[in-house]
Amino acid sequence: MKKRLIAWVSIPAADLDRAVKFYGTVLGIEFETYDCGGGVRMACFPTGEGEICCSPDMKPSKEGTMVSLAVPDSIEASIVRAETLGGAVVVPKTKIEAEGLGYFAVLADTEGNLFGLYE
Repeated sequence: MKKRLIAWVSIPAADLDRAVKFYGTVLGIEFETYDCGGGVRMACFPTGEGEICCSPDMKPSKEGTMVSLAVPDSIEASIVRAETLGGAVVVPKTKIEAEGLGYFAVLADTEGNLFGLYE
């Protein structure tokens, strides 16, 4: 059995409460939030795979690494939830051409990051 390659993902946020509402609603999950001191606040994914982080050292960006997240139901439903909260579709739902790999979409979140949805 392979070990997970990705140990932890940090999604930068300018407004932690807004980002938690956005990702919590889009993905149908709840976060635990922490005040880490020094102006750093974070909200951990319940799966133990990462966090949303509001820190003076981390800036949201549409450039750089992009994380793709598994949808709880369908990409279409997740897109509707994202758009309702101010997210935007960058790449619409697209079939991955390799057989059996499913679909993806790319969205912009409320913080200025790009992220993928995977089904």
